[in-house]
Amino acid sequence: MKVALASLVAAFVLLQLRLWVSDEGLREVWHLRQAVENQVAENKVLAERNLQMKAEVNDLKHGFTALEERARNDLGMIEASETFYQVVDASSRLPAAEPTVPDSLQARAQP
Repeated sequence: MKVALASLVAAFVLLQLRLWVSDEGLREVWHLRQAVENQVAENKVLAERNLQMKAEVNDLKHGFTALEERARNDLGMIEASETFYQVVDASSRLPAAEPTVPDSLQARAQP
């Protein structure tokens, strides 16, 4: 009886040791849970970004104002009926610098 009890206790201790200390035990479960939490957080950020991009694509496809805004901000375009004015701070201007005309207006500036 004592031998059976001792072998059962030894088996229990070895199984507990394997559960708590080994690489396939609870440490691995904890690391995997952390990895899942990190991935879920990253997926939330990416899902939000995807929604924003879908809304922007939809707006560019169906709305002329978004397309016009993008052309103005990103490409510096102006309409044919508009006049372009560039305001430069006097303190930031270099004394030897000559005024420049943007590429989009050079065709109009030269007769």
